[in-house]
Amino acid sequence: MNKKITFKKFAELVLKSKRKPLSPLEIWNKGKHLDFSKDLSTSGKTPWQSIGAQIYVDIRDNPKTIFYQYSSRPIKFYLNESKEEFKPEEAPVEDIGSEESKSNFYERDLHPLLVKFINSDLNFRAYAKTIFHENSERSKKGLNEWIHPDIVGIKFPFEDFDSSTLIIQKELFWTAVKFYSFELKREINFGTLRKYYFQAVSNSSWANEGYLVAPKIKDEDGELMSELRRLNNAFGIGIIKLDLENINESEILIPSRIRPELDWDTIDILLKKNIDFRTFMDDVKGDISLGKITNKKNYDKILEEKEFEEYLKNKKIIS
Repeated sequence: MNKKITFKKFAELVLKSKRKPLSPLEIWNKGKHLDFSKDLSTSGKTPWQSIGAQIYVDIRDNPKTIFYQYSSRPIKFYLNESKEEFKPEEAPVEDIGSEESKSNFYERDLHPLLVKFINSDLNFRAYAKTIFHENSERSKKGLNEWIHPDIVGIKFPFEDFDSSTLIIQKELFWTAVKFYSFELKREINFGTLRKYYFQAVSNSSWANEGYLVAPKIKDEDGELMSELRRLNNAFGIGIIKLDLENINESEILIPSRIRPELDWDTIDILLKKNIDFRTFMDDVKGDISLGKITNKKNYDKILEEKEFEEYLKNKKIIS
């Protein structure tokens, strides 16, 4: 019986076989064609996302990684041992082809799951911070309602651009930093849809992209997704479904509309009212100024795999 392999080993075998930089989707498709997929210990619904996320995290956190990121638009990976085989201009272009859940956990228990997902997912690669609404200054009843995001995220340009490009951006008073805002719920159904969606609209109006997130989206006849798409066309909030069993298999069901300009009026209110948001923006400002992340502890902790598994069990998110 063949020994089961991980996604990283799967990617290594494919890249050694094809001898050229490939995107996560290309790695998956070519690995299936080579019949490597039969030896995987797991696959899931979107294995190419898991492949990309695991390689990206390995490159970022493992000094002895066998991979390197060849390009970012589109994102492609290759092997360090064969790094000299391709210069950027030689890269081949290829086309590849209802009722609330009775869960025992709380909405805030989902935060580490989303933090881990948006940090490793190639659509985000973001660092996050939880915003505690209870840390806001007290004001007139209703004034602060629906203004606090559950989680804010920041994507820095440090890993996407050459240092010379970053210097030019600074000279032009422009930055490729992107802000995200997330509203988390345990479940979305037709009865709660509008309340939750417009809560996300209100709480996320300040950011470049805003999302409503839940592990359970109850849509028995397809009407809920149709309504979510209609609302997205009108208001732009995206939808993410968290996979509690395998966080890398979480899906962006509907992408957020990208807002090129930030809502500075709302940012100003949040800065004045909430210490968590002010601290987040101060840390972001410092990291942008220095051109690097000075202290990852300024952002929510990204749990390692063993810590993550224990967390899921301790919070009774999975048995």
